[in-house]
Amino acid sequence: MAYLMLDDDRAVVTTAPLPAPAHTAAPCADPLPAVAPARLSALEWSVVALARQDRLSSLDRPGRIATALAVLFKPPHNRMLADERLEALRRIAVLGWHYGYTIPTAELKRFLTAGFSPAQYELMMDSIGIAKLRTQRQA
Repeated sequence: MAYLMLDDDRAVVTTAPLPAPAHTAAPCADPLPAVAPARLSALEWSVVALARQDRLSSLDRPGRIATALAVLFKPPHNRMLADERLEALRRIAVLGWHYGYTIPTAELKRFLTAGFSPAQYELMMDSIGIAKLRTQRQA
């Protein structure tokens, strides 16, 4: 299993196991509570799938010139989602499709602040990695 560690400027996922907890003198009566498996809803998975087609430029807000040109010409399709939680998921999925696990720390913090867990991050990135491998093998 991979573990998520935050560095100063990027998120790093390592496969190194976490250190074992120090044993106390008396054995603990209750074992650690079971952690529910990470899951994403069908809507969240569809956001991840749609993010595969998005360019990195979809993460940038349009500048003044682009906004002015949009008034004169047909504005390009805005890929940003209205829901902040789903937009955080879309942004991290776009970065995942392009860069794999190498995600800027600010984006990872936005993702976690939106209410997602590190386990959901790992699940999504593992899924993206598997999909990318299948695509490479088919080519």
